[in-house]
Amino acid sequence: MLDVSLIFKIAAVGIVVIVINKVLETSGKGEYAVVTNLAGIVIVLMMVVTVVNKLFNTVRTMFQF
Repeated sequence: MLDVSLIFKIAAVGIVVIVINKVLETSGKGEYAVVTNLAGIVIVLMMVVTVVNKLFNTVRTMFQF
């Protein structure tokens, strides 16, 4: 079962990235805003990859004879 805390963590990372992005864009540092967006995407992907890995391991153990 998917843990609800993972959804809250992903939402928190998204909110933090949005706030940092807006602050950097208004101060004229668009390049840093892009880097911040990419870092947020990488962090969320790392969270999701662990869950997908658990899913694949579960499916693999289910179909082993």
